[in-house]
Amino acid sequence: MGTVVTAARAVADVLVVGAAAAGTAVAEGLRHGGFQGSVTLVDADPELPSDRPPLSKQVLAGRWPPERARLRERSAFDALGIDLRLGLRAVRADLPGHRLAFADGSVLGYRTLVLATGLHARLLPGRQRLAGVHTLRGADDSRRLRADLASARSVVVVGAGVLGCEIAATARSLGPDVTLVEPAPGPMERLLGPGLGAHIADLHTGHGVRLLTSTTVAGLVAEAGRVTGVRTGTGEVLRADTVAVAVGGRPATDWLTGSGLTLDDGVVCDARCRAAEDVYAVGDIARFGAGPGRGVRLENRTNATEQGLYVAAELLGAAQGPYRPVPYVWSDQYGVRVQVYGSVPASAAVRIAEGSVADRRFVAHAEVSGRLVGVVGWNSPGRVRTARALLDGVPSALSAL
Repeated sequence: MGTVVTAARAVADVLVVGAAAAGTAVAEGLRHGGFQGSVTLVDADPELPSDRPPLSKQVLAGRWPPERARLRERSAFDALGIDLRLGLRAVRADLPGHRLAFADGSVLGYRTLVLATGLHARLLPGRQRLAGVHTLRGADDSRRLRADLASARSVVVVGAGVLGCEIAATARSLGPDVTLVEPAPGPMERLLGPGLGAHIADLHTGHGVRLLTSTTVAGLVAEAGRVTGVRTGTGEVLRADTVAVAVGGRPATDWLTGSGLTLDDGVVCDARCRAAEDVYAVGDIARFGAGPGRGVRLENRTNATEQGLYVAAELLGAAQGPYRPVPYVWSDQYGVRVQVYGSVPASAAVRIAEGSVADRRFVAHAEVSGRLVGVVGWNSPGRVRTARALLDGVPSALSAL
């Protein structure tokens, strides 16, 4: 398809709110699928959207400039005739009128609306705005955290999920003492289960990280407006001149309250990601497949792109059946790549299918009631991609979440 030239309009054929991976995938998928109507892509951030995985690794470590992590340059959107509007924050949705109101007072109409507003980082209770306390969602966050890490002596990372573990690994590679605090019994247990999570624990402690599991955080300690420590639930104060908070996110759906959409830890959608007439949701905010239960909401980079492309195909009449992804998450820590297809529930039986733990290169299978629900690769990208095919068409890959 040749270049599409579309003038900015007050009414968009497709209006996508959120220009990160999911929203960008919708807009690009429409164009690559031959859609000739107007596509408007808006985002509250005035900066071009970034690809988030490098922000906690290559950008935070200083190996990449932040610009290298951009999803696309503006010229790429222009070439596809996508009307990209940055720094435009949606504040109210009038679904019957097919209009959105924005913080600057502007109003945009639409024929089809796609919601892709992602997550807000969760904060610690009280005193979050102290100097030296960081969350990591965008390029600016990564720049600010890196600036503090450059002179930090003691770093505390709160939350040992994927993001927290990556921040801890990157921070440790830069030299400071690092303490990683997690309320669960082990790091990345929600993703890997307790058995495989123990290998992540060994990886961090082997690189000198102090790992405190089954440990809650009661608050922050400060002096002259800057953080000096983290107080745990037992009253212990962990010294810190830099604190990174990675305790998850909440769907950015507050502005949709009262819109008529069903909101339940995300935007509730059917199996085709449709939330209401002429309204779809994609990415971290989409709770899709809702029927008898609550549906599923996935927070990972791969789903953001796949779901965005699916909705583009759905709008073009080309989607093949309902959206049924095989969840996929990867993480790079200390030169180790961990890949997870499907899920590893706490109740799963986990066995090493290929390789060995001793060699630090293996593929593990997770099974529930004899059904394969997850495949985990540890430094085995080729073998885990082959094993991933075993999950195609297996409903338990989603139902086990």
